[in-house]
Amino acid sequence: MLELQDLLSAADPGGTFDLRKAVVALLLAFGLGQAIAAVYMATFRGLSYSRATVYTMAMGAVISCMLLLAVGTSIAAGIGIAGGLTAVRFRTSLRDPRDIVFIFAALGIGMACGVGSYGVAITATIVFGAGSLFLHYLGHGARRQPDGLLRFVAPSQPEVEEAVSRILRAYCRTFVLVTLREASQGKSMEHAYQISVRSTELRSPLVSSLQAIPGIQDVALLLQEPTLDL
Repeated sequence: MLELQDLLSAADPGGTFDLRKAVVALLLAFGLGQAIAAVYMATFRGLSYSRATVYTMAMGAVISCMLLLAVGTSIAAGIGIAGGLTAVRFRTSLRDPRDIVFIFAALGIGMACGVGSYGVAITATIVFGAGSLFLHYLGHGARRQPDGLLRFVAPSQPEVEEAVSRILRAYCRTFVLVTLREASQGKSMEHAYQISVRSTELRSPLVSSLQAIPGIQDVALLLQEPTLDL
């Protein structure tokens, strides 16, 4: 190990390379980057999950740590690395701001490891991870959204409208008429309601009950899940 240390120190322009410090910093950056990635995976909600994003968090921390270790206290090296990074164009777009926050956190923790601030890196990982989990399970920022859009065509008859209103009051927590237009040359009306059912098990019975009303046709419930990103 001592011979390897001497060899690497000789290869370093400043001759001040510390192998043990570099190994500890890089391994710690990798471990803390993995911790950030694990929190991201635990709090992720949606369909557009990307394994590459998780990989980027773990390895991005290592790369940022490596850059800070390479710069050290050399201003010239820092300017050279900054100039080299400006020449690299990253064309991958992240649609979710949450992904950007997690990747930036991993890069910041890697930088802290690179400058030797191990306590800051570990503390920041704990605080960031605990805060992310807390906000996730608390449902911070979530708003109640309609479950979906209910469409159907019904005859222009008062008894049919009364039957529809009775069924909607029975199955839905809230319902709002958003579209009402003529169909079949005025003989029928096309309805569109934004609804929130009392429970998910009532979606199918709601559609079946509306279809059972004489004259109602083309009943369709278009579900929308605001937490999912296609």
